[in-house]
Amino acid sequence: MSHDVSGSVGGLDPAKLAEAGPALRQFIDRGELAGIVTLTSHRGRIVQSEALGWSDIETKTAMRPDTLFRIASMTKPITSVAALMLVEQGRIALSDPISRWIPELAEPRVMRNATGRLEDTVPAQREITLEDLLTHRSGIAYAFFSEGPLKQAYEQALGDPAMNRLTPDEWLAALGTLPLAYQPGELFHYGHSTDVLGFLIGRLLGKPLGRVLRETIFAPLGMDSTDFWLPRDKRSRLASLYRYDEAAGQFAKVVPDMYDEPPAYTPGGGGLISSAPDYLRFARMLLGEGEHDGVRLLKPETVQLMRTNRLSNAQRQIPFAGMPLWQKSGFGLGLSIAEDPVDNPYACGALAR
Repeated sequence: MSHDVSGSVGGLDPAKLAEAGPALRQFIDRGELAGIVTLTSHRGRIVQSEALGWSDIETKTAMRPDTLFRIASMTKPITSVAALMLVEQGRIALSDPISRWIPELAEPRVMRNATGRLEDTVPAQREITLEDLLTHRSGIAYAFFSEGPLKQAYEQALGDPAMNRLTPDEWLAALGTLPLAYQPGELFHYGHSTDVLGFLIGRLLGKPLGRVLRETIFAPLGMDSTDFWLPRDKRSRLASLYRYDEAAGQFAKVVPDMYDEPPAYTPGGGGLISSAPDYLRFARMLLGEGEHDGVRLLKPETVQLMRTNRLSNAQRQIPFAGMPLWQKSGFGLGLSIAEDPVDNPYACGALAR
C-alpha cells in the first residue's frame, strides 16, 4: 500500500514521515524485534504505512499490512466501549454493584497487605462497582503485577490470562476464591478487571462476549479481521510470538495453545486478534467522538468521559512493571490518558485529530 505524502500533509512534515521506516528498521536489524507494521492516520487520512521485517523468522514470512497480531491489552478499550454502550442504553449504570451479575464476587475478602499472607484478610468495605472495573480500582489483580503469595495464587487458580480452557463460569468461580489486593475504590491496580467486565456483559446479554463484540462493534465498523478466535484459513496471517532468550542471545519462538473451535473463554482484557487497519477503524471512532464513517457507537459526552482522568493522586501510586507510569498519566473509563504528553517519558502518544 502506498500513500502520497508529497507536500504538506495536514501540517505534518513529509520528511519526518519518511524517517519512520528507517528508524524502526533499526530495531529489527539489532535483533530486538522480529517485525513491525505501522499505520499513521492524520485527520482521517492515512499518511504513513509500512510493513517491516518478519511475521515468522524461521519461514522468512514477511510482515504485511494486514498481518494479524494478538493485541493483548488493546482489547480493553473495545470491551469498555461495549460496556458503555450498555450504560447509554440504560441497561447498566456506573454505580451498579457487579454482584448483580457476578455473585462469585459478592462480599469479597481483602488482603491486609497485598504482599502478605493470603489468609490475612478483612471484609471489603463496599461492593465492587462497574466503574471500579472500568478504572481498575476493583482490587482485582494480575498475577504478573502481583508480589508474594498472591502472585502464585492467581497463576494456580486462573492459568494463562489470554489462552485458557476454562469456561467463563469456571474462571469467575476460581477468581471468587481469591482475595482482593486492595479495597474496592482504594487504588488503581492494573489487572483482570476488564476480563470480569467482559464476562459481566456476556451474562447481562445472555450471549458470549465474542458475539456481542461482533454484533455491536466489529460488524458496524467493518472490523472483519478482529475476533477471539482464528480459523485455520486465516492462521497464515498471524504473526508468530517470540521471546528473547538471553542465554542464547537470540529470539525463541513461543508456540501458544491454538483453539480448534471458537473458545468459551473470551477475555475482554487481552484476548483479541486484530490487524492495524481494523484497529484504526476503532481508533477513528474514538477520535470521531463515537462515530466513524456514518456509524455511531457512543455519544460524544460518553467518549469524553473515557478520555477524562478519574484517578486521584493518591490512587495512582503503585508502580507499573517497575515504572512510575501513572505519575503523569491518568485513567478514564477504559482508557489510559497521558495528562502531560510532553514531559512524560511513558506517554507513547495521545489521541489527536
